[in-house]
Amino acid sequence: MSELNPYLGILLLTVAAGGFLITMVLLASVLGPKNVTKTKQMPWECGAIPVGSVREQRFSIRFYLVAMLFILFDIEVIFMYPWAVILEQLGMFALVQMLSFMAVLVVGLIYVWRKGVLNWND
Repeated sequence: MSELNPYLGILLLTVAAGGFLITMVLLASVLGPKNVTKTKQMPWECGAIPVGSVREQRFSIRFYLVAMLFILFDIEVIFMYPWAVILEQLGMFALVQMLSFMAVLVVGLIYVWRKGVLNWND
């Protein structure tokens, strides 16, 4: 029984989360609206009625490039938070390493800026 004690909190949290999930799904199915109409089943796009099929619409490659760049730079910022929290403990070496990391990011940002990836006027 002593081997289970460290994991008892995780087990209780998992059971509580699972119970909450099952309760919410059951409540939504019991208390939710039941009248299905054609209007309610239509996809809704930013307050406008959609026109055409999704398979027929083509998106510009710039949309995907900006999305990937956003994810890339967002993940890089997430890496900076733990570093900033323990910066005093890490010392000057970690500061130099992070500055070089940020320099690489700035070079990458300048590269995509010069390539025109961020320019939506074309």
